Parts: sequence; structure tokens; C-alpha cells
Amino acid sequence: MQPLKGLTVVTLEHAIAAPFATRQLADLGARVIKIERPGSGDFARGYDSRVKGLASHFVWTNRSKESLTLDVKHPEAAKLLERIVIEKADVVMQNLAPGAAARLGLGYERLSALKPGIIVCDISGYGSDGPYRDKKAYDLLIQSEAGFVSVTGTPDEPSKAGPSIADIAAGMYAYTNVLAALLQRGQTGRGQHIDISMLEALTEWTSYPLYYAFDGAPPPPRTGASHATIYPYGPFPAGDGGTVMMGLQNEREWVNFCEKVLQQPALAQDPRFAGNAKRVAEREALRALIVEAFKPLTSAQVVERLDLAQIANARVNSMAEVWAHPQLQARGRWREVGTSAGPVPALLPPGSWDVSDEGPRMDPVPALGEHTDAILAELGLDASAIRDLHALGAV
Repeated sequence: MQPLKGLTVVTLEHAIAAPFATRQLADLGARVIKIERPGSGDFARGYDSRVKGLASHFVWTNRSKESLTLDVKHPEAAKLLERIVIEKADVVMQNLAPGAAARLGLGYERLSALKPGIIVCDISGYGSDGPYRDKKAYDLLIQSEAGFVSVTGTPDEPSKAGPSIADIAAGMYAYTNVLAALLQRGQTGRGQHIDISMLEALTEWTSYPLYYAFDGAPPPPRTGASHATIYPYGPFPAGDGGTVMMGLQNEREWVNFCEKVLQQPALAQDPRFAGNAKRVAEREALRALIVEAFKPLTSAQVVERLDLAQIANARVNSMAEVWAHPQLQARGRWREVGTSAGPVPALLPPGSWDVSDEGPRMDPVPALGEHTDAILAELGLDASAIRDLHALGAV
């Protein structure tokens, strides 16, 4: 049985952080009712049209949800929203503009007085108080504020992460905090308020460079695709024009690398490279030696030597190569999910699922407002009342 089956999440969400969190809850079997603006919905629906005419971000973060369109500023819609939360919700999640949820009557203090077991999770850029509370926050801006951009990129230019890493970090902390709150509610019967800040989530993920730069020490340098503080660890060219990504973690591997990959055993005793700190300091000299040793070899031959020496290595795959990755194929990690434009592939949620069980929930990505009438009918509204709400523009 899916562990969250029977749990209902009502979410006022857009973009990535909250939708990513609630999709994880849906994967575990929770019913997720997504409140969207009539006519336009979650603005992530319009980011692009790369997945059979649908937006890539939206398809990724919104499967297995029900879309209910409500104009939450309309009095009739506001009443319906409150009914849905009080009658159905175990969890309310939102990442609206700062203060917007409270103005809609969805703050934890009010809801918990009406329903003591409710769990309310608010996601914002900077948190519910402090001098930055009301600042708008998007993923790239938080990557900058958290210092992530300052230690990512090349010596000449800082760079953001390719994926929306600040949103993902906040979404994962929202997800895990909701799970913890559910466990606590099982013991106490009471819900709780969860206040997730994108800044705090990504700062936690950036804590290694923070500690490296502790007490005024220089931060790790920007080194492109190479590791800033471990060497050799990064991409190296082979003689056929290919690139091999490899990494060494300890002195035993350094000796193996010199003997079996470079086939220069004496290099392991070179005092310039005795220990990781010295190899980092002499990275340019060491890189020249490695590149020269790889010149007569194809990338396949380099990988063969690395594998024989048990040195970790990887291909620098394109997106097309990841879609066709043999390890994901061999482990059967792809499924299909439905969309309004037809089925699309989707990666199974990471983790172990007993094949004899029903597995994770992977239902379709909802069309805008697809479930509106059905959810209103659950509240006891008849067809005439639902038609009236549509005519009023409330839904």
C-alpha cells in the first residue's frame, strides 16, 4: 500500500518549489488538490512547450494531482476554498507571494483554531520574518544570495546551476518536514506550522564552501567542472578528442592511478604531489602530466585503464544520452504518465519499491481545471450550482 494513501494535500502553488514538494507527496499516494487561477493556472504551464506542447517544468512537477480552478478573491470561491481545507485537508502547502495566504484566511493560526490537526507548510524566498521577508525571490536570485553562484563557474565567470537548485532544495525540505509533521501528529494529534525558506535551504546545501571559507579564510575557487579542493577530480581530454570525467579520493587511489593508469609508478613518490593539498596546489603541473599521458589513448582506453585500477570515472552525458542511459534502462526506471497531449516517459521516484506492491503513484498530469466539477460535487454542490459558479467566474 502507498504510505500516504488516504491523506489529502490542498496546495496553492506555482513554479517549482511547492509543486515539487507536493509531487513527492503524491508519489507516496497522497491526494493532492492543486488550486489554480481560472483561465491561466500555475504560470509554470506557460514556461515553454517542449513536451508535446506542454511545459517541461510543469510536466515534471505536477503528475498525479487534481486541478481545481478557483478565483480565490471571489467571495463564493473563497468560501469553497475554506470548505475544502476544513473538510478535506490534512496538509495545506503554499508558495504564494509573502502574506498572500494569510490574507486568504489560510494562515496556520486561523486554520489550527478551526482544525487542530492541520499541517500548514509555507514556502517563501526568505522566511516569514526578518528584513528580507517581503522581497520577491526566484531561483537564480536565491542561488546568488546563498553564495552558490560565487563558488560555481570558471575563474573568469560565475555560473548558476543548470537545474532550479534553490527551488529543489526548498521543495525537498518542505516534503521531508511535512513527513516529520505527519509522524508527530500521529503521536500528539496536533498539526504544526512549517516555515521553509529557499535561502536557508540552499545555504544548507552550500555549507561545505561556507566552512571552507570559515573565519575569513579564502573560499574555494571556481574551477569549472573540476573539483575546487580535491585533485585530480574532473574532466580530462583523451587523444581522440573525447573527455573523461574521473575522481580520486585518497592516497591508495593516487598510487593505483600512477601505477596502472598513467603507468608512471615513480610519480606516486613525487614530493610535489604528496597528499591532496599539495596536488591541489600543483594542479596545473599535474594536469599537464595527465594530459600528456592520455594523448596516445582513446577515451575508451582511458576508461578501461581507470576501471582496471578501480578509479571512479563517468561519461559527460548529453540530455539525449541520459534518456537512453543503459543503467536506467536495465533497472527499469522509466514509466509512462498521461497528459492532455498523450503519454510521456517519467522516471520512477528514487528509492526502492517492492514490485509486489502497487508502487509509487504515477497518475496523469492534470489539464487546467480538469477536476473542478468533480471536486465541487464532492462538496455537495449539484450541477446547477456548479454552472452558476462558472457563470459568476468564481471557478
